[in-house]
Amino acid sequence: MVVSFCIILFGGYFLISFVLEKFIYRKIKLIYKFIHQTKATKKEETYYKYLLPKKSIDEVREDVEAWAEENKQEIELLRQNEQFRKEFLQNLSHEFKTPVFAIQGYVDTLLQGAMENPEVNKRFLEKTATNVERLTNLLNDLDEISKLERGELVLFKQNFIIQDLVKDVFESISIMAESKDIKCSIKKGCESPLMVFADKEKIRQVLLNLVENSIKYGKQGGSITASMYNTDGKHILVEMSDDGVGIPERHLARIFERFYRTEEGRSLDVTGSGLGLAICKHIIEAHGQTIHVRSREDIGTTIGFTLDRKKEQ
Repeated sequence: MVVSFCIILFGGYFLISFVLEKFIYRKIKLIYKFIHQTKATKKEETYYKYLLPKKSIDEVREDVEAWAEENKQEIELLRQNEQFRKEFLQNLSHEFKTPVFAIQGYVDTLLQGAMENPEVNKRFLEKTATNVERLTNLLNDLDEISKLERGELVLFKQNFIIQDLVKDVFESISIMAESKDIKCSIKKGCESPLMVFADKEKIRQVLLNLVENSIKYGKQGGSITASMYNTDGKHILVEMSDDGVGIPERHLARIFERFYRTEEGRSLDVTGSGLGLAICKHIIEAHGQTIHVRSREDIGTTIGFTLDRKKEQ
C-alpha cells in the first residue's frame, strides 16, 4: 500500500506538472514572448521562451495589465502626435498661403495693366516686397527651429549682466514701442546688476521675441516691465511682464508650440511667423533651463525663464 501510494503520489505530481507545463506555463511563456518580442534581445527571448521562472496567475495578470497600460499610453501618444502633425501642416499651410496669395494678387494686377500707373506700380511692388520679406523670415525661422530641435545649436556662453542686455533690447525696439506709446522699464528693486552665464546673443534673441510680442499684443499707452531675481544662489529668474490683452487659460499650455496662435492673436498680428515662442523655448532648454507663462485675459501676460548665475573664472 505504501509503495502504491508513493507511485500514485509521484505519478499524480508528474502528471499535474506535465499538464501545467503543457497547457498553462507554456502559454504563459508565449504571452511573455509576445509582450517583449518587439524590444527583446536574443538572450531575453531565450529567457522568456525557456528559462522564465514560474509565476503565479496573479503575477502574470499584473504583468499583462502593466503591458496593456504601457501600450495604451503609447497609442495615446501616437494619437496626440498625429493630431499635432495635422495641426502643424494646417498652420504651416496657412502661414505660407497668406503671403503667397498676396504676392500672386499684386503681380497679377501689375501684369494686367497696373504697371502703366507709376503710383499703383510702386505701391504694389512695395507690398509685394513686404510679403516676400515675410516669407523669407518664415523660412529662416523654420530653418532655425529645425536646427534647434535636432540639437545642432552651438552655445557660446559668457558672463554678462542681464540688466544691461535688457536695456539694450529696450533701446533697439524703442521705435516700435513708441508707436503705441508703450513704456519699457526694469522693475523697481531689480536694478542691482545680476551676472548670468549664458549665450548672450541667443538670450538677446529670446528677449527681443518676448518684448516684440508684448508690444504687438499690448494696449495703447501700456507698459512692459522686466524683472530679475536671484532665486537660489545658482539661478537667475528673468521675467517680462505686460498689461496687454492676455491669453485665455485654455491656450496657455500650447503657446510654445510651433505656429500655435489664438484666433485673437492672428487678428492682432498678421505678419508674425508663429514660431517666436517656440524658438525661445528651444533656446532656453538648450541652456538646460526652463521657461514658463502666466496670463489673464485683459490683465496681461508674464513670461519668465531661468539662467545660470555667473561662472567663476
